Amino acid sequence: MLEDDAAEDAESLVVGQEPGSPPQPLRRGEGAWAAAVLEPVRWVRMLCRELGATFVVGVVLVYGLSQGFAGSFFRVASDYYWKDVQRVQPATVQFLSVFFYVPWVLKPLWGVMTDVFPVHGYRRRPYFLFSGILGTVSTAIVAMAMGLPVGSAVLCFVGISTAVAIADVTIDACIAKNSIDKPALAPDMQSLCAFSSSLGALIGYSTSGMFVHHLGAQGALGVMAIPPATVVFLGFFIYEVKTYQHNVKEKVLNKVSVAVKGMVQTIKYPVVWKPSLYMFLSLALSISTHEGQFYWYTNKTPPNPGFSQEFVGLVHAIGAVASMVGVLIYHKCLKDYPFRSILFYAQLLYGVSGLLDLTFVLRWNLALGVPDAAFVTLEECVSRVVGRVRLMPMLVLSTKLCPPGVEGTFFALLMCIDSVGMVTAKAGGAAVLRALHVTRTDFGHLWLAVLIRNVLRLATLGAIGLVPTADQTDVLVPRELLVSSPAGGAEADDNEEETLQLAMLTPHTDDV
Repeated sequence: MLEDDAAEDAESLVVGQEPGSPPQPLRRGEGAWAAAVLEPVRWVRMLCRELGATFVVGVVLVYGLSQGFAGSFFRVASDYYWKDVQRVQPATVQFLSVFFYVPWVLKPLWGVMTDVFPVHGYRRRPYFLFSGILGTVSTAIVAMAMGLPVGSAVLCFVGISTAVAIADVTIDACIAKNSIDKPALAPDMQSLCAFSSSLGALIGYSTSGMFVHHLGAQGALGVMAIPPATVVFLGFFIYEVKTYQHNVKEKVLNKVSVAVKGMVQTIKYPVVWKPSLYMFLSLALSISTHEGQFYWYTNKTPPNPGFSQEFVGLVHAIGAVASMVGVLIYHKCLKDYPFRSILFYAQLLYGVSGLLDLTFVLRWNLALGVPDAAFVTLEECVSRVVGRVRLMPMLVLSTKLCPPGVEGTFFALLMCIDSVGMVTAKAGGAAVLRALHVTRTDFGHLWLAVLIRNVLRLATLGAIGLVPTADQTDVLVPRELLVSSPAGGAEADDNEEETLQLAMLTPHTDDV
């Protein structure tokens, strides 16, 4: 009733009617417009009601600001940093980027630490504070230090990545638990994550080129201090009940043991390890040639495109909008399809769409009369839409594989497997670029690297049989794990229920 009343008030304001006056009928066009505007508002309110407002706010902050904005801004600024400040070869940058994924490979470790290692009675606040301080300091060093050695710069970038990974662990555990408690809302939660991430990415990409142009790559990286500084702020104001326990050391060791045993027990089930293997192969076989392509399309020596910093940021910003379109397509049209069907066609499109990169590198677009700017914008939009449609069902599938009791740690394990796949893709791409002698100035065999990447993407379809045919709302965890939680014994040791809420951001507590 409250939702209906709010909707009626909002519709009244749309046509210029006072909220307290008698309702006036809307004309057909105005009613349809108002309904379209209010639909996302109602959807968010539904999520707040079903999952808790603090959960929704947390997703927006972590995925929108820390990952979406910071991740997109970092991608553009760091590319120019390695190219213009450190002046290293593309294959070397591709190899160094492997280290940036190491903190994500260690996500199970961060999950175990935040779950079972309290600091002065707090399980969350210290880790938020640590991640925020680490990210702020690392960003400040790389932004202000002149003549920073390559090794030191890599350590700073790893520190930035570690800060984001630790902040990400908590919200991922909440998503996994809510996916178990409310399986019908699992696709909606991933849609919320994706919308927040894409909106943050849109802002980050839109501003990154401008900052790089006016401040230089190193100065632009200073903007990266804003998201971790916000995490520090949240660490002080997030409400958390302080726990007082006796024999803390023994209980911690017991929880770690139970969590590890639960993960080992769960991963042995074919319904769990088979789709996990597919997700790894899907990411690992799609080797990354990003650095080689970036050096090529920013090289100003004809016949290379020679794109400017502002244009690169603009193209990525348009891609972020396309990513949001991909989320919308998934949310409206694809979330009811079985896992195997949607992942098969998504992977097929992923491989085929990669031919646009090949067309661009070979300059066939000019033979077709399509300018570079128009073609690269088209390519970015297509790849972002297809990539988002491919990624979201895999994230939903990951949440469906987590057993109760260790859902946070196990989801972190699955994300670790995905990160290993990305590391493999980065390392594989670096090896291919180096083997084909793609350098800062020689791009003669770049097209071959892109072709190899596309063939490997299509080869992944041979493993589609590892994906279950179940619907995206089905429960995939084996029945025995649902009946007997792997961490049941550890949970019984706790005499109090941990309450974590963003008290300074919402006027009420979660209903969940």
